[in-house]
Amino acid sequence: MPDLRFPRLRFPRLALPRLLPLTIALLTIALLRHGVHLAQHWRDPLAPQSGLVVTAAQAAETKPAETRPQAAPAPSPAPAAQPAAPAVPPVSEAERAVLQDLRARRGELDARTAALNQREALLAAAQARIAARIDELSALQARLEALETARHAREVANWQGLVKLYETMKPRDAATIFNDLDMPVLLEVLDRMKEAKASAILGAMEPERARQATIALAAMRTRRERPADASAS
Repeated sequence: MPDLRFPRLRFPRLALPRLLPLTIALLTIALLRHGVHLAQHWRDPLAPQSGLVVTAAQAAETKPAETRPQAAPAPSPAPAAQPAAPAVPPVSEAERAVLQDLRARRGELDARTAALNQREALLAAAQARIAARIDELSALQARLEALETARHAREVANWQGLVKLYETMKPRDAATIFNDLDMPVLLEVLDRMKEAKASAILGAMEPERARQATIALAAMRTRRERPADASAS
């Protein structure tokens, strides 16, 4: 059988002192590239991953600088849609008639209100005039009552003076005058005289004249006291 073994290859032996610095340099370069790649990836995670690291000057010479994707501007909020004005429904003939009727009634009510206000104003003016007239009449009544009181006081004073005059006279002299004196005046004087003075004068008068005077005096006093008795009952 033929010999199938391959011949042993012989490589030239390199000197180890020469290969060791070269290996360290290569590892240092690889580590530096890996560090730069990691730094770029940390700064911009969206940058394409590549095993090759180029400097900024080389990247500027070979290809344009990559720009970061800018975020799209936020869309401005759309203006709020204003509600459309409600469409006015058409007015039917019946509704138009009702509106006209209401308008006419409102006019009538306004006219009636104006008339009532005018009547109230006239009534207030009439009441004011009546109140003023009542005040005038009250003042006039007060004056008349004062005049009547003064007149009655004067009359009483006059009668008292006349009565005093006859009371100081002698009964016979006074009887002579009373025989010819008018009956109303005689009754007023006899009514105001003291009982003793009046009885003495009546005794000296003519019998018939004294009788008439006594009957008339009694009737006058009865009429004067009767209204008081009727009101008391």
